[in-house]
Amino acid sequence: MKHRIFYFVLIFAILIADQLTKIIIAQKIGYLNSVDVIPGFFNLIHIRNRGVIFGLFSRLSGGIHYVFLTMVSLAAFFLVVYYFFKTPTTERFLKVSLSLILAGALGNLIDRIFKGYVIDFMDFYIKKWHWPSFNLADSCITVGAIFLVFIFFFKGKSKCTPS
Repeated sequence: MKHRIFYFVLIFAILIADQLTKIIIAQKIGYLNSVDVIPGFFNLIHIRNRGVIFGLFSRLSGGIHYVFLTMVSLAAFFLVVYYFFKTPTTERFLKVSLSLILAGALGNLIDRIFKGYVIDFMDFYIKKWHWPSFNLADSCITVGAIFLVFIFFFKGKSKCTPS
């Protein structure tokens, strides 16, 4: 039970940090404006992403687009929840990776459901080349997914299959 509490605290802490950073950006930086943090490399920017991670599909419009992305996000979220609860607590690295993905997915899902968009605010760039803007939730999903790939390829498939 003690181990399970750790994962729920981790998910909750990331979720709160994600939501707070998005609120702060929305309050402090005007929509489509940016603030130089490290000139020539990193800005804080206020973008409203109506797509998915790193702005994919954000140029699509219409209610069907919103409903489709929300339904896919919900399905993916519940799939990860299922695997999270089926994974034994002894598989700590796997549980942490699933916790990161859950926290990130939930943070972005909350925004998508209640606002219709997700605030992205980290903008890394070199000269005129910009990496797609992203947020803390996107970072957690990405790191969690990288951990899963690592587990799958380096620890063996049996470690990735919940009991």
